[in-house]
Amino acid sequence: MASLQRKNRFHPSVSFPLTHQIDLYLERDFPYTEPSHSKIEFGAGGPRLSAAVPGCERWLMRRRLESMAEDATRALGKGSLPPGPVPEGLIRIYSMRFCPYSHRTRLILQAKGIRHEVININLKNKPEWYYTKHPFGQIPVLENSKHQLIYESVIACEYLDDAYPGRKLYPFDPYERARQKMLLELFYKVPHLTKECLVAFRCGRECTDLKLALRQEFCNLEEILGYQNTVFFGGDCISMIDYLFWPWFERLDVYGIADCVSHTPALRLWIAAMKQDPAVCALLIDKNIFLGFLNLYFQNNPDAFDYGLSC
Repeated sequence: MASLQRKNRFHPSVSFPLTHQIDLYLERDFPYTEPSHSKIEFGAGGPRLSAAVPGCERWLMRRRLESMAEDATRALGKGSLPPGPVPEGLIRIYSMRFCPYSHRTRLILQAKGIRHEVININLKNKPEWYYTKHPFGQIPVLENSKHQLIYESVIACEYLDDAYPGRKLYPFDPYERARQKMLLELFYKVPHLTKECLVAFRCGRECTDLKLALRQEFCNLEEILGYQNTVFFGGDCISMIDYLFWPWFERLDVYGIADCVSHTPALRLWIAAMKQDPAVCALLIDKNIFLGFLNLYFQNNPDAFDYGLSC
């Protein structure tokens, strides 16, 4: 994939040389096929996924290759020069390749097809200038061509949904919109518990109680899906709340706690359905690369953030 990586981290995500290279790669290895898709079937037993139907592989691969190229920029650290102004017609996200909160915002950028550029930040060696973007140096941060800054992942996602055209991910109905925000409040323990399980696991500490607490949180989410009798938390199709939840579920396996959903069939169905979404597919990180990052991160190695990049 080295040949597909962007050479200039400040160029927009629509680099024509990159697009041409992706076209050549796809023509060689993924010849065009008529699009088709998997379906969600509803029956007496509730919703379930139909057998996967081949198709759309070429389009999904394009999305994933473009996303990988956006991500293939080394993290900027102390002593780096600040990027220039955001070009008109783009929005910039200050991010980190493995951060679940940045992952949330990048999912919305992908799902809505928003033209954007990615600036990765080394969180163990932050650039001095980055504190002008966020007072505490946290990620993600959005910056537009008007020099406006938006941070906190949920706020940034809502901003993108409101400010850009296309399918709205939050419901128009005020009650349904409020209901999704109430669901998000029920989710608030999950990020902390997954992180604590990871730290305990990596440091060789007992994490039985943490996993029990996490399983209980997943039971609560299971009850919601059962009550609604829908595959997704927002209804019969993916909406904002599903994307806001997803990054922590994608990390269960790499964190070593995938067994925490073994008792929740509806939640596992939701996970399977989410893995077929184009935006989710485009941002999937190879498990071995993620594990390599974690190995270096827990050694306090500042090179962790560039793990898996070849240039």
